[in-house]
Amino acid sequence: MFTLTINGESRQLSQACSVAELLSTLGHDPRKVAVEVNEDVVPRASHGEHRLAPEDRVEIVTLVGGGSGEPTDTPLVVGKFRFASRLITGTGKFPTYDLMRDCMTASACEVTTVAVRRERLIDKEGRSILDYLDLGKLTILPNTAGCFSAEDAVRHARLARELLSNLGNPGADWVKLECLADTKTLLPDPIGTLKATEKLVAEGFTVLVYSSDDPILAKHLKAAGAASVMPAGSPIGSGQGILNPNNIRIILEYLKDGDPDYPVIVDAGVGTASDVSTAMELGCDGVLLNTAIAHARDPVRMAHAMRHACAAGRLAFLAGRIPRKLYATASSPWEGRIAPTGT
Repeated sequence: MFTLTINGESRQLSQACSVAELLSTLGHDPRKVAVEVNEDVVPRASHGEHRLAPEDRVEIVTLVGGGSGEPTDTPLVVGKFRFASRLITGTGKFPTYDLMRDCMTASACEVTTVAVRRERLIDKEGRSILDYLDLGKLTILPNTAGCFSAEDAVRHARLARELLSNLGNPGADWVKLECLADTKTLLPDPIGTLKATEKLVAEGFTVLVYSSDDPILAKHLKAAGAASVMPAGSPIGSGQGILNPNNIRIILEYLKDGDPDYPVIVDAGVGTASDVSTAMELGCDGVLLNTAIAHARDPVRMAHAMRHACAAGRLAFLAGRIPRKLYATASSPWEGRIAPTGT
């Protein structure tokens, strides 16, 4: 292992790297940050050639507005990955690649999911989806969508790792596992999902698992080594929102017991911004969605809404809601009221 101190935190990397490779791994745009190594500024032109040594102290800074801004939050951490945004978007169902790209920008996502498909490598106009993804900014999360057995899911994950390794994208190290039961519900096959999780973890993948909202299955998946369990709010693409918030609460309780930073991400079924806010207010660590943006009447506007809903729900969860009461409680004090008329 290779240890660095990055912005005051000790971090372990799998191998030595340059400043440029470190920024890529962390998902930083080199144009928007300044880097200091052992208190010496490393110019952007030297990022590629400046090799980092064990125990180097690295500072990565950017510009922020003056004064007191919004409350700070911890990053979303899944395995070795760290992101400021807690909203993950998908690339499917958009009528054009241009619209997909614009929606990603509006959502401010740092992670987007892609499926591995032969027929989608090049479209009828000779364009590749990869031409519309900023691989320097986005971490690609390959998924095993469309797989109905553990064996097929593992094959898809291996192919995705090879492809993203060739592109130099850090997403090569993880996978969103989907092992579906049938084409009607698109719900996960619990047995196949657990089997595939065990196999992929053994092969070194950081595995994010699409799951039902069954708390017991969630516990088994975490025990199998899943880096994140991702319960469905409702069936994929249904737009029904969070149908069973009580089960999500139990999953959060079980998986975070003794491990409060374990990431639980709602995946699937979101229809509008309030669904995202609901998931975050429950205490979920993030939301993954696609159809709710891609099929909205105005996808770009909806992408903006999802971005703000995710942030608002997270802030509300951290702030803590007031208790629910049966009867009213006056905001203004009763004392000192003007005497009622006629008294």
